[in-house]
Amino acid sequence: MKRQKRDMSERAYQRGYSAGIAGRTKECCPHTQHQLKQEWITGWREGRNDHWDGLSTAAALQKQAFH
Repeated sequence: MKRQKRDMSERAYQRGYSAGIAGRTKECCPHTQHQLKQEWITGWREGRNDHWDGLSTAAALQKQAFH
């Protein structure tokens, strides 16, 4: 069975969230397109907030699955 490709903006958000929860800086954003960069930074901000609030990695993954 073929996997469907995910929406690129959703993928950028998810990867930004992962970077934020891992404590990386926003300068490591890999995107150059404005829309994808904004989605990545939005995810990064949420991930950083969760990181600062002490959310565990398992809880972060569960939260990410429902986004």
